[in-house]
Amino acid sequence: MKASDLFVKALEAEGVAHIFGIPGEENLDFLESIRKSSIKLVLTRHEQAAGFMAATYGRLTGRAGVCMSTLGPGATNLVTAAAYAQLGAMPMLMITGQKPVKSSKQGQFQIVDVVDMMRSLTKYTFQIVGADNIPAHVRESFRLMERERPGAAHLELPEDVAAEETTAALIPRTFVRRPVAEEKAIARAVETIENAKHPLLLVGAAANRKTTSKMLRRFIDKTGIPFFTTQMGKGVIDERDPLHIGNATLSDGDFVHRAIDHADVIINVGHDVVEKPPFFMHPGGVTVVHVNFLSASVDPVYFPQVSAVGDIANTIWQLSERIHVQENWDFSYFMKVREYVEEHTQEGADDPRFPIYPQRLVADVRRAMPSDGIIALDNGVYKIWFARNYKAYEPNTVLLDNALATMGAGLPSAMVAQVVHPERRVMAICGDGGFMMNSQELETAVRYGMDLVVMIIRDDAYGMIKWKQAQMGFECFGLDLKNPDFVKYAEAYGAHGHRIERTEDLLPLLEDCYLGKGVHVVDVPVDYSDNDRILNHEIKERSSKI
Repeated sequence: MKASDLFVKALEAEGVAHIFGIPGEENLDFLESIRKSSIKLVLTRHEQAAGFMAATYGRLTGRAGVCMSTLGPGATNLVTAAAYAQLGAMPMLMITGQKPVKSSKQGQFQIVDVVDMMRSLTKYTFQIVGADNIPAHVRESFRLMERERPGAAHLELPEDVAAEETTAALIPRTFVRRPVAEEKAIARAVETIENAKHPLLLVGAAANRKTTSKMLRRFIDKTGIPFFTTQMGKGVIDERDPLHIGNATLSDGDFVHRAIDHADVIINVGHDVVEKPPFFMHPGGVTVVHVNFLSASVDPVYFPQVSAVGDIANTIWQLSERIHVQENWDFSYFMKVREYVEEHTQEGADDPRFPIYPQRLVADVRRAMPSDGIIALDNGVYKIWFARNYKAYEPNTVLLDNALATMGAGLPSAMVAQVVHPERRVMAICGDGGFMMNSQELETAVRYGMDLVVMIIRDDAYGMIKWKQAQMGFECFGLDLKNPDFVKYAEAYGAHGHRIERTEDLLPLLEDCYLGKGVHVVDVPVDYSDNDRILNHEIKERSSKI
């Protein structure tokens, strides 16, 4: 068969159902092979968005998402998405085209060394120079992408290789069980926790797996140990749980950091140092039990003293089986902190002022979304408000990026969430700055008949940086924007455009949008004037009194 047909059959054998991207002339054999396959091509308006979609597909399913581009500028447009997937531990395969490598007649036109460019951004990158090797390279890519820690891979398929004939056979996908933590490591972890007086559980990004969620639920129910989460660990355990004390959104000084400072042992499940530190370690300070698929990457603020390395769900199950509740455990201070967190995060939830107050915005979105509803956050100051104030009820229902923390990913991520879960309510939550970085994908969402709400939180500025600029004592400069009319902008793409002019109109409008189906863009003016007072001064002042 033709090499491109073999490549696509290898993808089908890996369970690939969608490919996101933009083909070029160097991909035409590959494109024809897709046309004849079971794989659905999702044609986007920008390669970066296609990469974000593929990465989020991997995040939601655990199976690598796939995107494609042509050579040169198409491939360079995937760089940010590659970093997004690699830092965020999302399995994603990028397939790029290339000019003929065996007899080129165009010199260096559009030629960049894409394989070398992708080397520092992927787990595996390779130029395919012979059709017979396609099955091995596809299988190896998926093996590396999907094993812990997940990440990105890249394969370059030159157009002359794609057109070759081959008789190579597929290499079947194999089932591999992850190794489990060694018995002595489990025993030491149990002993450390049992000897503590104030043990505290941290749930991080790598715990966002279904089996891990079930095992953690069992562990918490048995031990009664309170827990907090990182931003990317939200939803692993239902945050309505009375033992949930908050989210480590800010670097320090928040209420939850008082609990962290009080703990003598922190059971750190699935935290990745790619995320901002949820706490800071100091020599001679808190003892940390590291529970993860891989051993810890040590840095100046994270150097765990006890490690249980292996499949996280199995490790938590083993801990649950062996641990005994201790009479000397004292969680009273943690519960006091929780009361303060609950009180503070509920303040402003019914504030009527307009433009809308961030706390009211978060509260109304939570009211509009069912337990399994998915919100996909772009990056901006509102991400802090949602991470702190929005309670996640199920795993992977709050999609935010606290690794690369790139702008522009919110809308594409929400779109692929709707592809994976068409039966659920999905909302993209974007600042006006981040939205405009991939706003052209509204046309893609409309063309594929998606049911999606896109909320634009508008402050007419790059608000996060403007806030930091003020915090650091600089004059306001260079960060204000002039936005288009977002209602007309949405309608130009065939979407429904809305703008709220009273805070009390937001919640009923969101309900109408979901009942009405289709793509709805909601322009929401926001009042960020109290960010510094609440998120810096007030929190630190009030938390110091606990």
